[in-house]
Amino acid sequence: MAGGEGTRLRPLTSNQPKPMVPVAGKPCMEHILELVRRHGITNVVATLAYMPQMIRGYFGEGSHLGLELDYSVEEVPAGTAGSVKLLEHYLDEAFLVVSGDAVTDMDLGALIRFHREQGAAATLALKRVPDPLEFGVVITADDGRIERFLEKPTWGEVFSDTINTGVYVLEPEVLRDIPPDQPFDFSKELFPKLLEAGAPLYGWIADGYWQDIGNITQFQEANRDALDGKVELEIPGVHLRNDVYVGEGSLAENIEQIQGPAVIGNYCSIDGTASIGRYTVLGNNVMVKEFCETEYCVVDSNTYLGPRSQVRGAVIGKSCEIRAHASVQEGAVVGDECSIGEQSTIAPHVRIYPFKRVEMGAHVQRSLIWQPRGASTLFTDDGVTGIVNVDITPETATRLAMAYGTALRSGDKVVCSRDAHPASRMIKRAMIAGIVATGVSVEDLRVATAAITRFEVRNTSAPGGFHVKISDRDPERIQIIFFEANGTLLSDATRKDVEKHFNRQELRRALLNQLGELSFPPRVNEAYLNELLGNVDVERIRAARFRIALDYAYSSAALVMPALLRSLRVESFSTHSFMDPDEQAILAADLPAFTTQTRRLVEAMGANLGVVFDRAAERVILIDELAREIPLDSALYLLVGLVSNHYSHLGKIVLPANVSRAAGQIAAENGAEVLHSGITQAGLIETAATDDVVFAGTPDGGYVFRGVQPGFDAVMSVAKILELLALEQRPLSELCADVPPTALIHQRAPVPWSLKGLAMRELSERVKDVRVENADGIRIEENGAWAQLVPDPDEPLFHIYAEGGDGNESEQLAQRYRALLDEVLKSAE
Repeated sequence: MAGGEGTRLRPLTSNQPKPMVPVAGKPCMEHILELVRRHGITNVVATLAYMPQMIRGYFGEGSHLGLELDYSVEEVPAGTAGSVKLLEHYLDEAFLVVSGDAVTDMDLGALIRFHREQGAAATLALKRVPDPLEFGVVITADDGRIERFLEKPTWGEVFSDTINTGVYVLEPEVLRDIPPDQPFDFSKELFPKLLEAGAPLYGWIADGYWQDIGNITQFQEANRDALDGKVELEIPGVHLRNDVYVGEGSLAENIEQIQGPAVIGNYCSIDGTASIGRYTVLGNNVMVKEFCETEYCVVDSNTYLGPRSQVRGAVIGKSCEIRAHASVQEGAVVGDECSIGEQSTIAPHVRIYPFKRVEMGAHVQRSLIWQPRGASTLFTDDGVTGIVNVDITPETATRLAMAYGTALRSGDKVVCSRDAHPASRMIKRAMIAGIVATGVSVEDLRVATAAITRFEVRNTSAPGGFHVKISDRDPERIQIIFFEANGTLLSDATRKDVEKHFNRQELRRALLNQLGELSFPPRVNEAYLNELLGNVDVERIRAARFRIALDYAYSSAALVMPALLRSLRVESFSTHSFMDPDEQAILAADLPAFTTQTRRLVEAMGANLGVVFDRAAERVILIDELAREIPLDSALYLLVGLVSNHYSHLGKIVLPANVSRAAGQIAAENGAEVLHSGITQAGLIETAATDDVVFAGTPDGGYVFRGVQPGFDAVMSVAKILELLALEQRPLSELCADVPPTALIHQRAPVPWSLKGLAMRELSERVKDVRVENADGIRIEENGAWAQLVPDPDEPLFHIYAEGGDGNESEQLAQRYRALLDEVLKSAE
């Protein structure tokens, strides 16, 4: 009997039937099927009602279990006895009825023998339990004949501790007493009716284990009992010492980190620093990251447990994400496909229903049933981003690519590329398949920088393109960046179009003779370098005879930078080329360590300049000839001074609104005009895309120079920086000494998603007399000082920027507006 809905087990049963909940690494029903097979019963019919397709899809015809398995699906509710009545034509001899949502190892052979010896019409398997109040009590005579049924008795009515387990042996003739046209129950209706008619009903008391899994507590108890060996089950995996079971293909760097008893499913990945505590059950394909801790918990398949997360005494459903530093506490249950944000806490006994997103830093004290949390948009300021094989899987990437292709015209051609990381290769190939399936062709640059992809998009008839790369901020996250026909980032209108197709799954599928084509254009790097060289003073750089130290950080800039430096006659020594054959080195790329090594290299070779690229070859870190790293904000102000000194006649300078006023003062002293853009990368690049802009930059090392394309390009940045140094003919350290100190500070304040809009409205009202109009977020200017509060588009927080006359004034300003924000949030609660 496998038709149970399991309402008391929700959210575990919100999108799967009760017999499919996992016990010791397998669906409960699978343990029951293995039990009946061990007792020689191989012809089985499962009666289904709630979500029948899930059970049929999992078990099939039962051949892998050594069974002949068939199914009967109730079209209308028939009750426990009514569901078996539907099989009356099958049953011409005594048959066994077993509930598929309880855990047991009772001796079915002994039950059947007892039934035959007594000549019974029906024999019920009974079990003695310490607390019979929740069950139907059965009172029997000394010979086992049933004398009375008590359905859910009170303590005053309890005259026995033997309860009905839902396991029966029946003769076919008992089915005649079941009406065919109404719901009918075994224990409440059929058995009392047979007893009243004087039919031979017997109860057989089982010695083995039996546990109903009607609620979460019983479910957790059944899993612990299975690991303790209190019930004889076929637990999957290799049985190691300390009762640790490890499935096929699972990778644990140190088996000592797993404390038994525990079950590790197939193809799990457990970091060497993680701690797998007692009574942990991990389903298949669970990923456990560094310093994660688990204990007394059940984690279902395809779930991600992030760095330093904790899952203790909780139950986690399928395909969930427990982000870094998140904590799921005792008795809590997280349904399928939920995302628990970084540093968030799920309080004890809270239930999170499927498909919910708990925002970063949230403390969830009550169950989330209907209300969603968190952002629901597909795109962020960084494109489409997420953890590899958790948020961004090949399936997701293919669907995203099909949505993008659907937003284009059939017959169009787009340009794509990737960085050197193997995960980027996997995702890019999945996307190519999706785009081609929509009838859009793909021009694959293979490994290239995003700048070269933008260049190729702008110089062909392509309506756009995309680049796949690993995030610099988090090496586990991947980014998919899309471009418009002019090389800028995807417009809001196109983003919304792609999101619409993705969410609705309205995806165009081309006919066989209309599929897109895949091509590999030649000499793109050469064309890009030729255009780049046409935008720098080659002869002046050659005359300077520079020596530089370069760290490529395994970026694909290594494909084009050596040829550029040869053309400029710059002597260089480089490290960490992406062509390193050791893929593990690429995976472990460490930008701070690379910067330290490059400083030593500058000192050793007497270089004029040191440059460290980021993985994407978009941003640069500069090191002066004295082997000192230049802070990123100082590097921006230095370049503002150099550009405004030499290029102010060519155009304007674009800076985000959240940089120090010192940048504007430096530009003004040299006669340059400064335009302020939004603080996002997309906002800055959009403003910088006009012909009258000569330079744009951000305080994180991203620069746009007039010339090849509007976008961050580390290769172009190095060429232009060399040109500026050649024009100055002064050491970089001296130029940096001219940069004035600033007092700008930046803080982050957590703000729940649900309160962001209210916070903006209330803050705007409270500071309306000093607020600057048409600024990102809320900008306040008072007595030469300023502060800006900006809601983050992708995370539940506000950014607070403040700048006064000195560090003390900046700190006081930031604290004042942080307190105002906290006051607004508190009043909202």
